[in-house]
Amino acid sequence: MQYRFITILFTIVLFSCQSQEKELPFYNTPDFTPIFLNNEKDIDRKITHEINDFSFLDQHNQQITQKDIEGKIHVANFIFTSCGSICPVMTNHMKIIDQEFSDDQEVAILSYSVTPWIDNVEVLQEYTEKQQIQSKNWHFLTGDKSEIYQLARQSYFAEEDLGFTKDSTDFLHTEHVILVDADKRIRGIYNGTIKLDMRQLAKDIEALKAEKKKNIFG
Repeated sequence: MQYRFITILFTIVLFSCQSQEKELPFYNTPDFTPIFLNNEKDIDRKITHEINDFSFLDQHNQQITQKDIEGKIHVANFIFTSCGSICPVMTNHMKIIDQEFSDDQEVAILSYSVTPWIDNVEVLQEYTEKQQIQSKNWHFLTGDKSEIYQLARQSYFAEEDLGFTKDSTDFLHTEHVILVDADKRIRGIYNGTIKLDMRQLAKDIEALKAEKKKNIFG
């Protein structure tokens, strides 16, 4: 009788945990239409968009490429150090993610400068020191303007469909924060000026980590 009760209790707890697992959508297009799939074959066949290859320098003068996020969940946003409006708020709110995942080798943060002709390595280093950012997983990136803008708009859909057709002569300024899974597929979009959104982002990162573990171990 006691064994049966324990078995029933375990089943209830297991079902409860499973029911609380969050399934994150995939995003294939710049209008961010959510696509919900949980079959690996369907995902491989239907989800064709992923973040393109890149190569930029971070605040430590280290070259950061797609190889550095291979197999990692990463978060991307677009800022510039001389911004006096939304960027300081976004950087401050991103610290919520940094504090939670600073020692987590499965998670990376990429903050791309949209004024790379101003934000060279030295400027980014000064900025991160002023912001007291010391995490090895948070990279502030600079490089060729057209490459950053193309990656932002064509890969990350940084300005949604409104920015998809713009070229590098149109200034990029967005509050969007993008969540990308370990296979470089977009899984979430958030408003970096809203603290509540960043807390939701932290939860969604945990959901992706659980999804990744489930895919590995079955």
